[in-house]
Amino acid sequence: MYNGIGLQTARGSGTNGYVQRNMSFVKQMKDKIQYKSEDDFKRLERELNRVPNQEILEHQNKRQIELKCLQLTEDMESQGYSDGEIERVVDSRRREWTQDMHQKKNYSGKKEWIMDREGSPQK
Repeated sequence: MYNGIGLQTARGSGTNGYVQRNMSFVKQMKDKIQYKSEDDFKRLERELNRVPNQEILEHQNKRQIELKCLQLTEDMESQGYSDGEIERVVDSRRREWTQDMHQKKNYSGKKEWIMDREGSPQK
């Protein structure tokens, strides 16, 4: 027996147990083509033109601000500033950057986003 096809043993069958392919079986030559319906096209169009979630975009902007603050902190530490001076400068810059973010958002009402290769919004 090979792959579950054929006799378990050739003993008593009057054959040598050799299994041949059935040449009279007609295989369907062409697979059925799946055409996209009008509803599929509309659904795909909606997905392509979907507006990004504003909360996610705002969260990403806040993360960018915190990244800038962290870089500023590291730069000031490497230059030898005291911890109190670093905290004061970073807090003031953080406030400036968050105000700028809110002013840009409120100025146009709706911010236009440019997408990068991965589909993430960029400034």
